[in-house]
Amino acid sequence: MPRGKEIDEQRIAALAADGDTEAMKQIYCSYADVLTAVCSRYVVDSEAVKDVLHDSFVKAFSSIAQFSYKQPGSLGAWLKRIVVNEALAFLKKRSRIDAVSLDADDSIDISADDAPEVESLAANELMMLIKRLPDGYRTILNLYAIEGRSHREIADLLGISPETSASQLHRAKLRLAKMIRELMDSKY
Repeated sequence: MPRGKEIDEQRIAALAADGDTEAMKQIYCSYADVLTAVCSRYVVDSEAVKDVLHDSFVKAFSSIAQFSYKQPGSLGAWLKRIVVNEALAFLKKRSRIDAVSLDADDSIDISADDAPEVESLAANELMMLIKRLPDGYRTILNLYAIEGRSHREIADLLGISPETSASQLHRAKLRLAKMIRELMDSKY
C-alpha cells in the first residue's frame, strides 16, 4: 500500500462497489501515483500511460464488486494486476509485444567478470535504460524480474512459449548490461 495514504481497503472497496464516488476518489488518490509507475514500466509514451491508467481505473471501478479482500495490501495488488493486464493488452493491440529478433550485439554472452557495476547507477538512470529496451524485452524483463512471474506464466500472458520468454529475458539482460556499460563508460 502506498506510504502515508493508508486506507481501510475493505471498507473503501465496499463503499466503491456500492457506487460511492468519494470512495472511488479516495482509491484513485491513494493509488494513482504507484499505478502510474507500474504502467510506465511497460508503456513508454506518457500519453499512452495516461490512457492505460484511465482504462485500468474504469475497469477496476466497474468490477470492484468482485474484489475480494484478503489482507492489507490486497486492494493495491488487485489494482496493480489490472494495470499490468491493461498495459499488456495495450501493447498487444498495437503489436508491440512481439518477440524481438537477436541482434549481433546481443549474441555476446556476458560473464560474471564482464557484468557492469551497477552500484553507482542511480535508480532513475536504470529506469531510463530499461525504458529504452525494445517493448518485448522490457515487457518480459518487467514480468519476470519485477512482477516475479515464471516463464510459463509469461508465456500464457503473451501467447508465446516459455522458451521464447526465457530467451527474450536473456537478450534483455544482455542489451541492458551493454547499455549500462556504455553509460558508465561515458561518465568516466
